[in-house]
Amino acid sequence: MYEHLLSKEALKLREEVRELVAWVPRQTILDMDADKIQFPKEFLREAGRRNLMGCRYPKQWGGRGLDWVSTCMTMEEVGTLGYIFACTFGVGAELVCDAIIQHGTDEQKAKYVRPLLAGEIFAAECLTEPRGGSDFFGTSTVAVDQGDHYLVSGQKRFIVGGEGADYFLVYARTDHDPKAHPHKALTCLIVDRGPGVKVEYLYGLMGCRGGGAARLVFKDAVAPKSNVVGQINNAYAVFNTMMVPERLGTAAMTIGAARPALEVATGYTTRRKAFGQVIAQFQGVSFQVAEAAMLLDACRAIAYTTASAVDKGVRPDVVRRLVSQTKKFITESCQKVAHNAMQVMGGIGYTNVFPVERIFRDLRLASIWTGSNEVMSMIIAHQWYKEYFERKAARDHENDAAEAGAPDEKIYE
Repeated sequence: MYEHLLSKEALKLREEVRELVAWVPRQTILDMDADKIQFPKEFLREAGRRNLMGCRYPKQWGGRGLDWVSTCMTMEEVGTLGYIFACTFGVGAELVCDAIIQHGTDEQKAKYVRPLLAGEIFAAECLTEPRGGSDFFGTSTVAVDQGDHYLVSGQKRFIVGGEGADYFLVYARTDHDPKAHPHKALTCLIVDRGPGVKVEYLYGLMGCRGGGAARLVFKDAVAPKSNVVGQINNAYAVFNTMMVPERLGTAAMTIGAARPALEVATGYTTRRKAFGQVIAQFQGVSFQVAEAAMLLDACRAIAYTTASAVDKGVRPDVVRRLVSQTKKFITESCQKVAHNAMQVMGGIGYTNVFPVERIFRDLRLASIWTGSNEVMSMIIAHQWYKEYFERKAARDHENDAAEAGAPDEKIYE
């Protein structure tokens, strides 16, 4: 449980989010998983109407002026509807808005943030390309300077909200000198849906359906210079700050998406009988439920600790490690939660009589998107070694061994 970490205002917000969750029709969940709904506009409109999106942003732009701890709570609760609900909720309100709030102009905030948080328009982030996922600096999308505007051409892949969004946050190459340093060659642009923007392909996904995941083709799409987010040729600064909401938000909503699997499995094991007794009385079953409950609580512990670190302004490189650890640990742990839930339910858990199979499919995305978990491990390792050399321990623990000074034994080359 995590109530003790929430302010009175956040606890009140949680009840409001739970009311939104209760409002969503069952048929909407089923229709999204069946791809009958390609993008949940009605859900996002209702979330906006209730002022539930972007709770940590300033009130003047449509937020509530709360913190990252409150945001994690919100994302977890929204995630209980299904992973894709939190994906679409978060991509616009927690990613695109974050970039504009942190790096954009007041005019951009008024035009793009305020109406999005009100549920009046929708947004998507365009990062991944057909020739590269984690290779952000290898982008081949280009923006050609035309004086007062850019013409954007290229392709972006796996874009949640590609079908449904009204505008896109696009990373494109603006310095076309082959010798230009990749960190200083890209620009972040807001591109409105219109001429030159085409949904080329809608993906058939294993899970997380109904989010409008598409391949977008930009062909001379117009982006006014006033739509540059941050500075020209400095998209890296935007990308760097975006990794916090992208990965921490993903982690928090994964907890919520896994939670119903454990709840359904727990209820099932208290009713299902075998060998004359309910199966919850068998350790082979109850221990798997216990492990899943433990993992969810551990996930909350790391999520809310990291959220608190972000709120308290812990130095960025340490936050980057904490966020990466949080994303990796939670996404892998929650996949284990869903696995245990299906395992204790047996064959019926593998059918669509219960929602566990959908949750299991949905959660497989969690360790792939917003930076694969292998990339998270790379970041964690790099930063941990850096911190190791910076640290000054209270004592040299290496010497706390009986033969620590043995001659010719500590050989490193």
